[in-house]
Amino acid sequence: MSLLRQVMDHPLDPGYEAARRATGGVRPQRGVVTRIWVGLLAVLLGAVTVVAARELRRPEPSALAARTLLESQISERQGDVDTLSRRVSQVGAEVETLRSDALSDASPSLLDTLNRDGVLSGSTALQGPGVVVTLRDAPVLKDADVDPDSRVQDLDLQIVVNSLWSVGAEAVAINDQRLTPVTAVRSAGDAILVNLQPVSSPYSVVAIGDPGKLQSGLARSPAGDWMVSLTNFGIQSSTVGQSELDVPGDDSVRLRYARPVESPATDGSGDATPAAGGPTSDEDQGYGQ
Repeated sequence: MSLLRQVMDHPLDPGYEAARRATGGVRPQRGVVTRIWVGLLAVLLGAVTVVAARELRRPEPSALAARTLLESQISERQGDVDTLSRRVSQVGAEVETLRSDALSDASPSLLDTLNRDGVLSGSTALQGPGVVVTLRDAPVLKDADVDPDSRVQDLDLQIVVNSLWSVGAEAVAINDQRLTPVTAVRSAGDAILVNLQPVSSPYSVVAIGDPGKLQSGLARSPAGDWMVSLTNFGIQSSTVGQSELDVPGDDSVRLRYARPVESPATDGSGDATPAAGGPTSDEDQGYGQ
């Protein structure tokens, strides 16, 4: 108890106690001049900090000029790509017309086969009834940080597309990019690529098929529950049936190699043998994509 009482009655160390008594128990006061100098020093340090921060955030003239030049080159090249893409589509349509005219009389069965293969491969444009599934990124306030979960991801589009195929879609396109057996829907940074072409919100998934069957089937599929869950992140989705929709063909689908099958020759025993230069394996004969 005596130790506790001593601590309560004499909290200061004896040395500090002696110093306090020597000054009369009053803290020394700073002079007016000292306070003024301290205030000026604080203002000066604050001003220097602000100026340094602005200089660090300001882009250098050379970097700004290089960025401006790069942006102009990208816009110019994109314009050239769009022009050439339209030209490719135009020439492709002319080739399809000439092929149809040539085969309609010479080989109608071959023309029918080519048309069916074009539908399956995605190289032929289609028109008919179907549904349009639209996905939109969540609204973002100006200068606000963007939450990645509030943006449509490649996985969201993959789930919708796979569900549409499973419920009977005959052809599907995302933002006018036709989906083929070799199409990849994937992300590259913040962008989503379809057929290696960037697409952005709103994402319009067009599917050709029976509108009623597609709508009801999509609602019961995993994509239905998935799109409902996306509303928790502010992503908006809708499914609308339409009586007439257009799905473009994929001009990049081309016949890469083909070899005519020659008539087999017969040897002395009467067995058929491959002709010289003819196909000798399943890989060599027929057509490939």
